[in-house]
Amino acid sequence: MLVPLIPSVLVTPIIVSIVVAILLIAGVVAVAVSQKRLPPGADRRQVGPGPAPSAEQQATEGGVAVEERPTAGLPEAGPEAPTTETPTGEAPGTPAPEAAPVEAEPAEETVAEPGVITPEVEIPLEVPEPPRTRMARLRARLAGSNNALARGLLMLLSSDRLDEETWEDFEDTLLTSDMGVGPTTELVEKLRTRLRVEGVSEPAQATSALREELIALVDPTLDRGLRVERAGETPAVVMVVGVNGTGKTTTCGKLARVLVAEDKDVLLGAADTFRAAAADQLETWGGRVGVPTVRGAEGADPASVAFDAVSAGIEREVDVVLVDTAGRLHTKTGLMDELGKIKRVIEKKAPVSEVLLVLDATTGQNGLTQARVFAQEIGITGIVLTKLDGSAKGGIVIQVQRELGVPVKLIGLGEGVDDLAPFDAEAFVDALLEPARS
Repeated sequence: MLVPLIPSVLVTPIIVSIVVAILLIAGVVAVAVSQKRLPPGADRRQVGPGPAPSAEQQATEGGVAVEERPTAGLPEAGPEAPTTETPTGEAPGTPAPEAAPVEAEPAEETVAEPGVITPEVEIPLEVPEPPRTRMARLRARLAGSNNALARGLLMLLSSDRLDEETWEDFEDTLLTSDMGVGPTTELVEKLRTRLRVEGVSEPAQATSALREELIALVDPTLDRGLRVERAGETPAVVMVVGVNGTGKTTTCGKLARVLVAEDKDVLLGAADTFRAAAADQLETWGGRVGVPTVRGAEGADPASVAFDAVSAGIEREVDVVLVDTAGRLHTKTGLMDELGKIKRVIEKKAPVSEVLLVLDATTGQNGLTQARVFAQEIGITGIVLTKLDGSAKGGIVIQVQRELGVPVKLIGLGEGVDDLAPFDAEAFVDALLEPARS
């Protein structure tokens, strides 16, 4: 053996030199293996002694600083257990069964942190048209519509002579305009007497007399204002009712726009749980002007949805809660009883300020029959006449007020989002007489 031939003084340095050489060789081999496994373009770190990286360089290398570890005091290792450099940049000497491949650094991406909600892009809210300017615009539309009442007035005022035949034709035209027998007879008799007594012969004078008599029939003294003021700590509650197809949900959405234009804080209640997509439609209307909607599951109890809507309105301290109800035939006793139940349930939380009946102005006498039944079952406080333009018969305005003693409070004259306006008796009559004046 060679050990006895070597002086004992040199044994320890030789062993240390051999161990150091083995460690260096193993480190070089491990680095060479890991460099071969790196994908093309990957970062190849410097191995072995060299200048220490600065703090800025450490911060830019993937955002992770490499910690230097001392090699002194490491246990001896033979060639059977070589050490490798780990991907995190650990110093040689840490045992690892296999060097993990280092992946290329991915491109920078904007990733939302967990638990942080990325804000959605806000859609600008629509600004509803002020109610005061709506009637002026709708007046022109009503004047240009094919209205039976307007045609009858034009026929009377354009006649060269007012004989018995002319008055009979005028009376027939008023009857076909759904004005009703009572109001028609009253208007014809008063107008004939006035023109004869006053000796009116000029068209302008006849038009003025007719205007005054028509305004008296429409009755401008009726209270047409909407009761939408808060009562103490409870909001005003408005129920919108009517038969199928009259446009209740659309009217409810348009009414919300009218109230928002008057600086009211509004909440919608989607109590029409029978018609598919009724709640979605109402929610879309509200979303346009920033009005929230309380809704329930399809087929849920409409009274419970209305109750929840009023409760939410009280909690949020809104000014008005608009409750949309399902359309129902006035001949169905069970459905009409359910409407009464909805009202009773709402009144457990807050009094119902308004019950608005939506009528299709084109239905004529049938609409009047509907109004009678709703008035008996639930007690209506106001009427909304929709589709008053086009082929509508304007006489329904006079007749429905006479029959029920309930004012027409709102009229709809188109499909636009702002085509609903507070009813004004004088503006309505002026629009009917506009063709005769032109």
